[in-house]
Amino acid sequence: MTTSPGDEDSARILLLTGKGGVGKTTTAAATAAVCAARGARTLVLSTDPAHSLADAFDLPLADQPAPLHGSLWGQQLDAQARMEESWGEIADYLAEVFRWAGLDDVAAEELAVLPGLDEVFALSDIRTHARSGEWDVVVVDCAPTAETIRLLSLPEILAWYMERVFPVSRRVNRLVSPVLGRVTSLPVAGDEVFGAGRRFYERLEGVKELLGDAERASVRLVVNPERMVIAEARRTHTYLSLFGYHVDAVVANRLLPAEIDDPWFDRWKELQALHMSSIEEGFAPVPVLRATLADTEIIGLEALEAFGSALYGEADPTSVLHRGTPLRVRRVGDDHILEMDLPFAERDVLELARHADELLVKVGPYRRAVVLPDTLRRRDVAGASLRDGVLRITFDDRHEGDVSQHEGATSDGR
Repeated sequence: MTTSPGDEDSARILLLTGKGGVGKTTTAAATAAVCAARGARTLVLSTDPAHSLADAFDLPLADQPAPLHGSLWGQQLDAQARMEESWGEIADYLAEVFRWAGLDDVAAEELAVLPGLDEVFALSDIRTHARSGEWDVVVVDCAPTAETIRLLSLPEILAWYMERVFPVSRRVNRLVSPVLGRVTSLPVAGDEVFGAGRRFYERLEGVKELLGDAERASVRLVVNPERMVIAEARRTHTYLSLFGYHVDAVVANRLLPAEIDDPWFDRWKELQALHMSSIEEGFAPVPVLRATLADTEIIGLEALEAFGSALYGEADPTSVLHRGTPLRVRRVGDDHILEMDLPFAERDVLELARHADELLVKVGPYRRAVVLPDTLRRRDVAGASLRDGVLRITFDDRHEGDVSQHEGATSDGR
């Protein structure tokens, strides 16, 4: 650990994610088990609604952290309880609106609970535990990759809404509420609803800074040596970089042991060797950790600790296994170049635009608004290129350009 135990904000956060079925939960549980076995005060929790973490340990997990063994603790989030704490006033108002629209009570109450709320509350718990001083490391068993990307993009999206839309909505509401009350029976949100919205957002304040700090938080991608799994992991790496999160390792899981010499497995071993070359070359310089296929289910603390020890070897699982900066600005002559790591991004799914002081970057279905630093706000965009997984946008004082003019920049930099 690079930080001393007990210091505020000292906990390392390890987020394990991957395509469903690759062994993500087992890897997260094993990582936590080996961290604790090597002396770190460790908390493992799950943001996966499937809640299979308890099954991996073969132990019950509660809504609050509970001891599992030695310095290892576990938690299984109760989203319903968190919702009642933080979403109550908002849910009551939404239910009123749905009843006004003609839905029955049961349907109205169900619709008032928005999908993904459990993920929001999980983010809040991660922040609370990381800042409590009670843990050296917090290991998070994330939901499958698509849900993880949505989870990690929530702080930035909510911050944008609260800074730009929320104040306007509240002012408009105060102006139109008296008029609406006279001409319609539609329920109008009161100050208590907006106050609840503000408190709801405050639960997430600081989460992006915490999880985006490479010294504090790392994402580890779990993959199997299979074409579709690798393809999804590559996309996930791109999207995580887009939002400023750091991948410090890839776990290649369920590799066929070398001692298997049955001819029936020869073709499988050839395919795995081919896919492993693709993983190591494609994710370089991010290290690839290897885990062989076990001869039985990995269930229980002893089996998980053995799996984790074999996976990490002599390496400290709490350390930063790879350092990189997904977003950076450098000066070349009179020009300033904004660089963003977008591993595996292709030119045909990349869209760029500039609006006022923001750079809008879209990769596939995911969009990010990057607030430009003061150095770049007064400069014009001169060009853009995508080469070797790095997006480079050049700013200078001489050009009057719109970055959208450079969406067709070639992947070789021309």
